[in-house]
Amino acid sequence: MFVLAEFKDVVRTPPSLFNQKLQTSVADYLNGRLANKVVCNVGLCIALFDIQSMDNSFIFPGDGAAHTKVVFRYVVFRPFIDEIIVGKIRSCTKEGVHVTLGFFDDILIPPGSLQHPSRFDETEQVWVWEFDNDGNKHDLFMDPGEKIKFRVTAETFIETSPASSAKERELSENTEPKIPYTITATVNEPGLGVLSWWETRGEDGEEEDDENDDGS
Repeated sequence: MFVLAEFKDVVRTPPSLFNQKLQTSVADYLNGRLANKVVCNVGLCIALFDIQSMDNSFIFPGDGAAHTKVVFRYVVFRPFIDEIIVGKIRSCTKEGVHVTLGFFDDILIPPGSLQHPSRFDETEQVWVWEFDNDGNKHDLFMDPGEKIKFRVTAETFIETSPASSAKERELSENTEPKIPYTITATVNEPGLGVLSWWETRGEDGEEEDDENDDGS
C-alpha cells in the first residue's frame, strides 16, 4: 500500500533560515511542498523518508537565497493492483460505494463490482446485497461507517495544473474540480465486502473471537 519514491529537486533556502541546519530547513521545505499532494503516476505523498544526498549550495547574483540540489525519498500511498485493503464506507450513491481510508477518500466500488444481485435503496441511500442462502433471502446493507474489505482493480491519474489565464480560470470555476488520483475496487468475491457479514457467531448469538481470551 505504501512505497518509497525517489525524487530530485533544487531547494531554495531564504537567508532568514540560514541559522538552521541546512538538512532541517530542506526537510521542512520538502514536507511542506509535497505532503498530502498527488504526483501524477507516482501516488499520494505522505511524508519525507530520508535525504539521500545534497550537493553544494549556490547563491546566484540578485538572489540572496541558497540553492541546493537534493535527492530524497518520500513515502507514497499507491496500492498495487489486486491488493486487498480494509477501509470504511464513506457514502453510497448510484455510482457505487465510496470508501475512505481516513487519509484517502477517492476509492469507488462501482455497481458492477458489488455482490450480485445488489440494488440501490433510494430511501436509505445505501446499496443492499440481496443474499440468498438456500432459499432464505436476506438484505445485507452497506451502511456508511461500516468496515469493508475490497480488492484494488484499477487506478486513474489526471493531470491537474493551475489555470494560467483568465479564460482557463473562468472555465475551471464552472466545471467540477478534477480528482487527481482515484482508485477503483471490487468486492464481488468470496470473503470480500462488509466485514460484519462474515463474522462468526456462537449459539447464544454472541460474536466469537478468532483467538481465546488468554491468547492461546
